[in-house]
Amino acid sequence: MNSIPSVNLKDFLSSDSTKKQEFIDKIGHAYENIGFVALKGHFLDDQLVEDLYTEIKNFFDLPIALKETYEIPGINGQRGYVSFGKESAKGKKEGDLKEFWHFGQYVASDSKYAKEYPENVDVKELERFNEVGKKTYQMLEKTAMYVLRSLALHLNLEETYFDQYIINGNSILRPIHY
Repeated sequence: MNSIPSVNLKDFLSSDSTKKQEFIDKIGHAYENIGFVALKGHFLDDQLVEDLYTEIKNFFDLPIALKETYEIPGINGQRGYVSFGKESAKGKKEGDLKEFWHFGQYVASDSKYAKEYPENVDVKELERFNEVGKKTYQMLEKTAMYVLRSLALHLNLEETYFDQYIINGNSILRPIHY
């Protein structure tokens, strides 16, 4: 193999059944034989990616004392900021030289998950930080839903089989700064 298999999600979303089936076959083959694939045509446009990098850089450029005000005790770093040295590699005592932020699932206050999932943390100093993080999280989740739908079809399951696991799923978007 000389290259990473590449698929375009727009083919799966196409009304052209041949393109859709080719996408299903190609992504299924890639995951079965290689374990990964390059995905084009996803829901993260270039502007959103640029905005995310800008906002994340702006956050990590804040003074340490200010960032630490966004480190929420009692939730094991599941939302908000986690400072340098708090996490370590498996089997190591030394803390990693990284800091990171966690965006998590956005659920309605009346959702059955509202009490289970920690709330996302709002950064007051950066006007667009939370908006851009939320949009990115939602576009990644939307992309994942369609990738999983294609894999369900590849596995001869109902197309929406995996939806129950992704809708309001407890995944995390973790920008890291080393």
